[in-house]
Amino acid sequence: MPQLPPPTRTGRPQTPQADEYDDAPFTFRPATKDGFTATVSIQGPSGSGKTWTGLSIASGLAEGQRFAVIDTERRAASQYMNDVAASFDTLPMHRYDPRDLQKALASAAQAGYPVVMVDSLSHFWKGTDGTLDQVEKAKSKYGGNKFAGWKDGTPIQNEMIEALMSYPGHVVVTMRSYIHWVLENGSPVNKGMRAEQRKGIEFEFGVAAEMDEGNRLRFIKSRCPAFNGLLLNRPDGARDIAKPYLDWLRDGGKEVDPSLWVDSANSPEATPDSLLALYREVEAAGALATPTLHPETDKPISLGDLIKERGTALKAATS
Repeated sequence: MPQLPPPTRTGRPQTPQADEYDDAPFTFRPATKDGFTATVSIQGPSGSGKTWTGLSIASGLAEGQRFAVIDTERRAASQYMNDVAASFDTLPMHRYDPRDLQKALASAAQAGYPVVMVDSLSHFWKGTDGTLDQVEKAKSKYGGNKFAGWKDGTPIQNEMIEALMSYPGHVVVTMRSYIHWVLENGSPVNKGMRAEQRKGIEFEFGVAAEMDEGNRLRFIKSRCPAFNGLLLNRPDGARDIAKPYLDWLRDGGKEVDPSLWVDSANSPEATPDSLLALYREVEAAGALATPTLHPETDKPISLGDLIKERGTALKAATS
């Protein structure tokens, strides 16, 4: 019987060396409310008062400063320019690639707007070049398989939401909605309103509300205890929503200015070590996804990626 060769030992496959930016220890820190901003979504059918209420909330959050409106609703917000306390600038959009919203947010952040309002977010889901369009276009890469097209569509959608939630200021969005009917035992049953956006998106926001045709606002989710179970008839957004929300955020928390981090990331005095330390500071504040514009390409980039890119380049140049 032939003899088998003696066994040979082989080492474990070598894994690539971990990136120093992604190789931080897991460090627990005392909880703090520092740096939190208001994030509000309002959904409802046409004519329910979403745009007016959103503008009123944004005006209250801006506290007299000029704020920004990303407008997909044929300049509807501009009709209320004399009806809210704070002035605002608008950016009309006609195509709704979620990556364009990221760039708009980065531009608003660079301009220093304390509040940005998106009226409405629904277009970036089902409008021209929105997420559903991106999935439709991508399916050709996968033999016409629309389900596989979500391999491209999901990251685009997720990155848009991450940029929105990480905007370095307060955020207010409106979303169109419709009545969701389902068949139960052969009969249609009203399951309430559903936003024209990805299912469950309203729960990404600190405060989410829905409005009906009678201009009644009902809170469907709120981290701020003042709004739990509250129903408001024809609400004054500045008084009834913005003020109590700001009071709650500031109770035990202080504001953080992310523009200082951006300045540090772009500083000519920055070193690989200082940028790594900056990355850790931003990471601890949960602000790595803060949208900004690349100083050389003028394209949107997250603050974390900007710091990492510059730190890696400086380290390579000195090695």
